Amino acid sequence: MFNGLADWWDGVELWLAQAPFPVQFVLVMAVVVPLCLVAAWVLDTVFGKVARRFGTARDANDSDRPS
Repeated sequence: MFNGLADWWDGVELWLAQAPFPVQFVLVMAVVVPLCLVAAWVLDTVFGKVARRFGTARDANDSDRPS
C-alpha cells in the first residue's frame, strides 16, 4: 500500500514540477493557502484553550489592571 501511495505522489510531484508557472501558482494558492489558514486556526484554538487552562486567573476588577 505504501509503495502505491509513494508512486502516486511521485507522479503528482512530477506533474506539478513540469507544469507551467501560472498553473503552479494557482494550485498553491488554491491548496496551500487554505491549508495554512486551517492550521493557523487549529493552533490558535488549541493554544488558546491551553493558555486559559494553565494561565493565571484574574478578576475583571483587579486593582493592578491599568485603566
